[in-house]
Amino acid sequence: MIQEIKLKYGNEKMVLNMEAEKILQIIESNPVTFDKTEAEIIEDALAHPIGSARLCELVHPDERVCIVIPDITRAWQKTSLYLPRLVEELQQGGVKDENIIFICALGTHRRQTPEEHQLLLGSELAKRFTVIDHDCYDKNNLIYLGKTTYGTPIWINKTAMECDHIVLAGGIVYHFLAGWAGGRKYILPGISSYETVMANHSLSLNPVRGEGPHPDVRSGNIDNNLLHLDMLEAASFVRPTFLFNVIIAENRIAGAVAGNYITAHDKGRDMVDAIDGVCISEKADLVIASAGGSPKDVNLYQSIKTLINAREAAKPGGTIIILTECPEGLGGNAEVQDMILKYDTVLKREDELRADYSISKYVGYYFCETAEKYDLILVSSLDPNLLQKANIRIVKTLEEAMELVADKNDETVKVHIMPQAANTLPRVEQGF
Repeated sequence: MIQEIKLKYGNEKMVLNMEAEKILQIIESNPVTFDKTEAEIIEDALAHPIGSARLCELVHPDERVCIVIPDITRAWQKTSLYLPRLVEELQQGGVKDENIIFICALGTHRRQTPEEHQLLLGSELAKRFTVIDHDCYDKNNLIYLGKTTYGTPIWINKTAMECDHIVLAGGIVYHFLAGWAGGRKYILPGISSYETVMANHSLSLNPVRGEGPHPDVRSGNIDNNLLHLDMLEAASFVRPTFLFNVIIAENRIAGAVAGNYITAHDKGRDMVDAIDGVCISEKADLVIASAGGSPKDVNLYQSIKTLINAREAAKPGGTIIILTECPEGLGGNAEVQDMILKYDTVLKREDELRADYSISKYVGYYFCETAEKYDLILVSSLDPNLLQKANIRIVKTLEEAMELVADKNDETVKVHIMPQAANTLPRVEQGF
C-alpha cells in the first residue's frame, strides 16, 4: 500500500509516495488542547508565579526596572500581547513609567529599526516607552562582574545592571546548543559582550580535537550541557528578579510560566517537551525531513534546526534527506559560507573553529560534520555543485532524492518522516 504525504517546501508542497510498511513513524508535534484564551493564559501565569511572589509584590515605588525582551527574529513570541500586562504588574507595585526601561536582548544580532521596536512592544506601549538595543561590542556600556567556573568572563549591559530589578521576558523553545531557549539565555547571550558569548558558545566543542561537537551540548538536553550550566552561572551574577516566558504552538500562546528565573523555566521546558518532544521507538535508516516551508527554509543557515532534529531520528551512518528551498542561498555571514566552501576536510574546519570560534562558523561546521557521518541530501534550489567540498548532495526534487537512495530503499529499510522538523525533537522512547 502506497501512502501519500505532503511536505512543505518554500511556499509550495512536495508529495512523497512511500510504501506504508516502510514508515516507522510520521514525527509530528503532539496534539494541543486550547481551553483558555491567550489573555487567560498570560493572566493565569502572572497570578500564579512559580517559586516567587507576584511581580507587583517584588517591586516598590521609585525603583528602576529593566525588562529584557527578545529581538525581532523572535517576534513569534508575541511580546506585544504580554508586555502590557507586565507593565501593569509593575504599576500595581508603584513603579512609574519613567523608571521602566526596555532592553532588547540582541546578543550578537544586528540593531533594529523603530518599526521593529513598535512591533515588539505593540502600538500603545511604543507611544510610552523607547527600546534600547543591547550592543555586545560597546565596552562603555558593559560592566565586568567576574568569571564563571568554566572560565567565561562575564561582561553585562551596564544600563541593565544599574536598575534595581531585571525582568526577563521571552519564550521557550528547543535550542540546538543551550538545550532550550528562554530564561537564563536572555542574560547570556542576550545582554552580554561578544567576548562573553563566544567563550560560552565555544563550550559546544568536545575538548578532544577531532571529536567534533560535545555530545551533551544539544537540543533538548541540559544534563551535563556545559553551555547551559555556564549560562546559569552567568545569570547568578545578575540575579534577575522575575521571569515571564511563553510557549507557542500552532502560532498562538499555548502556555506561559512566570516567577523565579530557574524554577519557572524548569516548568516551561516540560511544557515544550509535552508539545514538541516526540517519542520514537527506534532510529531509522532513512529520515525525510521538511523544515516546514517558508520562512524556515529561506536559506541554509536557517535550516540548522531542521538538520539537528532530523539527525536525532537517524541511525549512525544513515541517510538524511532535507527539504529546504533556500531562495536566499547559504545565508548567514561570510564566516558560515567560508566554513562550508573553503575547507577540504572536517578536521580543518574544526581546527578553524577552535582557533577563532563564532556561532556562524559552528553552524557551517555542523552541516559538514553531519555530511561526514551521514549520507546528507538536500532538496533545494541551491546550485547542485555548491556544496561538493562539504560532501553534501543537492537535487531539485524529492523524486531525484529518492532515486539517489534507491539502492538503500529495499524492503528492510525503515523510514521516519518529519513534516515540521524545525520544531519537533525525536526522542527514543526509553530515554524520554
